[in-house]
Amino acid sequence: MNKSELVENIAKKTGLSLKDANAAVAAFIGIVKDSLADGESVILVGFGSFVVRDRAARTGHNPRTGETLNIPAVKVPAFRPGKSLKDALNQK
Repeated sequence: MNKSELVENIAKKTGLSLKDANAAVAAFIGIVKDSLADGESVILVGFGSFVVRDRAARTGHNPRTGETLNIPAVKVPAFRPGKSLKDALNQK
């Protein structure tokens, strides 16, 4: 499912117009992005958590030249699924 399909499904389920559903999805994405940029987690009970993880600096190698490269430390977004989401995926 891509963003436009998500917007269409939200519009159908909620009765919102496509324009309003698109605005809601865009607002959600913006809020999550801003919160993670500020170092905060976004926790949706029963669904999961969006968190920021630190990736340590490390040494890599250029496969073409064999040269050693220093890869700097970075922050990366991550998603941890909640129990009810995991359970929904594993129902038989």
